[in-house]
Amino acid sequence: MVRNDHNGRESKKRKKHFTKTNKTRRLKQYLMGTVFLILVPIGWFYPLIGYFIPLCMLAGIGIASLKGRKWCNWICPRGSFSDSYMKTISQERKIPNYFRSLPLRIAVIIFLMSILTYQIVRLWPDPYAIGKLFMTLLTITTGIGVILTIIVHQRTWCYICPIGTISNWVGKSRQPLYMRDDICTNCKLCAKSCPMVLVPNELKEKGKITFRGDCLKCGLCVKTCPMDALSFLK
Repeated sequence: MVRNDHNGRESKKRKKHFTKTNKTRRLKQYLMGTVFLILVPIGWFYPLIGYFIPLCMLAGIGIASLKGRKWCNWICPRGSFSDSYMKTISQERKIPNYFRSLPLRIAVIIFLMSILTYQIVRLWPDPYAIGKLFMTLLTITTGIGVILTIIVHQRTWCYICPIGTISNWVGKSRQPLYMRDDICTNCKLCAKSCPMVLVPNELKEKGKITFRGDCLKCGLCVKTCPMDALSFLK
């Protein structure tokens, strides 16, 4: 009886921590998502705003080199926009593996970087024209992201986003998720809580997480685990 009471208190405590973590994350995402909604239309009238895009690229990859793909959790304006505003129109289906496949990700990087490089060279040295180019690419890729949201999942674009892919490569081994597989019950609550549709309980089954470089370090799986089996600290 005493043990059941203790387990009940621990369960409530974990749920409280998960709710708090999720709520804080969502508030940050709504803030950054709103910034994104404001910047995109304004950027068409003030093209120099478009330079925030290469700054985001550098910041995202820089953070990834130290902490993994943490930028994409809530700091990335478009990622936050996806999880906050676009989530309401998402089917939230499982993201097909071909969107996560290396050939597609490399192809998207080569295609977008080729267009960007060619156009920058063509428009150089006009800063306004180059800023508008950044806004054009952002608008088009966001439109693709919206379509993928409606058809599949709000985070589908994040798998083929060039910044996300490079951050994956650079930060794959940074702050990895660890599991005490001796106490994991394989309840799969961690997988249900993951915004990138990863499966953390694969650590118990396979010893590693498929597409682990795409972990956002959001900590939702850690907070939702009823056995405290997951941690970013070994």
